[in-house]
Amino acid sequence: MRSLFTARNLFFVLALGMFLHLLYYFFTGAGGSVLLATRLLPVSVMLWALRSYDEGGPYERFGTTTNRFITAGYIGASAVVFGYFSMQFEDIFIMRAGSYNTADLIIGTLIFVIIMEISRKIHLVLFCVNLVLIVYTLFGQYTPIDFFWHPGASVERLITSSTMELATGVYGRYTQMALTLIAAFLLLAAVAKGFTAQAAVLRTIQVASGRSRRSIPFTAVLSSLSIGMVSGSGAANTAVTGSFTIPLMKKHGLPGVQAGAVETAASMGGLIMPPLMAVAGFLMAEFMGVPYWDVALRGFAIGFVYFTSLMLAVYLMSVRMLPSDDVERPQLEAFEYFKTGFFFGAILALVVMLGVVGIGAMRSALYAATMLLVALLLLYGYYKVIVRTSESYKSQRLWTNLRSTVETFADLLWYLVILMATLGIMIGLFTVTGFLLRMGSLLIDLADWNIFATILIAWIFGWLAGTGLPPTATYVVVAVIIVPPLIQWGVNPWVAHFFAFLIAVWGELSPPTSLTAAVAARIADSSFMATMFAALKICMPIILMSFAIFVRSDAVIEQGIGQVPDTLALALGSMAITFAFVGRFFPNPRSDAGARALLALVGGVALFHPSITMALLASGAALLGLIVGIYRLRRSRELKDDLLTELEDAAAAETTAADPQDDGQGEPVVAGVDQDQQAPTTS
Repeated sequence: MRSLFTARNLFFVLALGMFLHLLYYFFTGAGGSVLLATRLLPVSVMLWALRSYDEGGPYERFGTTTNRFITAGYIGASAVVFGYFSMQFEDIFIMRAGSYNTADLIIGTLIFVIIMEISRKIHLVLFCVNLVLIVYTLFGQYTPIDFFWHPGASVERLITSSTMELATGVYGRYTQMALTLIAAFLLLAAVAKGFTAQAAVLRTIQVASGRSRRSIPFTAVLSSLSIGMVSGSGAANTAVTGSFTIPLMKKHGLPGVQAGAVETAASMGGLIMPPLMAVAGFLMAEFMGVPYWDVALRGFAIGFVYFTSLMLAVYLMSVRMLPSDDVERPQLEAFEYFKTGFFFGAILALVVMLGVVGIGAMRSALYAATMLLVALLLLYGYYKVIVRTSESYKSQRLWTNLRSTVETFADLLWYLVILMATLGIMIGLFTVTGFLLRMGSLLIDLADWNIFATILIAWIFGWLAGTGLPPTATYVVVAVIIVPPLIQWGVNPWVAHFFAFLIAVWGELSPPTSLTAAVAARIADSSFMATMFAALKICMPIILMSFAIFVRSDAVIEQGIGQVPDTLALALGSMAITFAFVGRFFPNPRSDAGARALLALVGGVALFHPSITMALLASGAALLGLIVGIYRLRRSRELKDDLLTELEDAAAAETTAADPQDDGQGEPVVAGVDQDQQAPTTS
């Protein structure tokens, strides 16, 4: 009986309860998102505690018994918070709004301390930021700098603004969004992983990439694109796909640094591409008050620009470093093709429901996840009941797949909910201190002096804010602090928010704390710094687009055909500059440097010239230069391969001529000497 009460089983029970409660909410909306947040934030804390205990925590330095009591303490405290808000919700939200009693303050302090402690363990940088903000909130009247001065706030005000005022703080709109719209999209990723469709996608892409050794790096790009569309995390994407693609690239001759860099850059693309867009796409829609599809459509344009440049960079790297000989492709079973088709079919159905049919984002995600689940269940039944000969399916159990789906969903969700609650504390304290208003006024004054300096300072601020923060957190910080002043100065809201989004993605990669590059370097067994800087070269379009969208703004302002001219200019300009960094025109270094500099200049005109006519002319010139450069690089590599083949054949012929000949009897024949005249062997 005791074996049933394990941390993992308790985790599953709670995860199942959260899963069913969310399904009920998705289809009924009962209680509203605020009540949902007050119930499921404590459940997320319980899930974190159980998962941490199952993995040797929450505090590894203590023994198992101590950790068991600590875990029970977290669960008990969360249960108290859950029960209190369930019973007092209407009084807190309506009757006592703005006038809280002692019990409210005690419960608020309890959940505040719990969220801060969990953030210390899983988001240390964010914890430190919040700690500084707490001190600043309480003692702002003592700061010697006028810009930061404020009259200070009481501990009671700090606690109530972070917990009891349900429109902000740990129960605010960020947590509510994580548990509603974003959770619906995470269902798709959970079903794909639980029923091994994710693994089937990776293997199918490897087969589809081609027979040539040079096609192997494209496996990483396509795999990370596919998984990143529904994962929303660069590091998680790298861990999932990189464990498969990086060893594969190294096996076929790509150095570890380059293999790690390709996977890192590909995972960055997964953050950019809809539908999840590192979760920032949902927040952007919330900030702007627009349908999510409007954000996703513009996100596809940005993703197209990034992946065209990335594919070019990977192609150039493959041509320079890998031979063109064929490799053996793995043999797939038919059901793996079916699973891959179902996965991409669900993504396509999601896009059609959002953009063509006009169904709401949450319902579209639910329907897409349901379609994928039903298709995978039918496939499971077909292979289990009718085919019965598949060795791979014989080892699978329906209960295991369903449990994996529920647990994967819970793992994705508790992490995101606690992250959003931590961000809620930060934004709430920014608001209480009046910092946002003062920062906005400062940036507006700076913009009146020089808008270019303002944009550059905003980018540097976002870079520093993104150091050590997840991209979702970086986007929220930049969107709250930087975007409003830019909009007030006259920048289009779409441009300002995509500027913040690209900064957030860049923060996931930017030195010196790129978690994605660290994971890739660990898998590749290569230098972290070397891997990160190699990735920076091929991720150049992220930086370029961050600034170019202020000029080629129709790529994110317009929809449909109106996006095309500026999107093409962005793509070709980025590709030209990418070739200048990664490609090669001539063997002679001086001639090559001049040609690449000229191509980079043309690409810069395509990106930053204010006239769209000049930009399109430069784009045409860039395309011509790219064609010439790729042809010359490919041709020089083919000549080199032919020369190496000839040299290898000549060396093999010389070796054969120099080796003793075999007479077929196992005894060597000495050239020029008759076999009968050789000395007899003595025993």
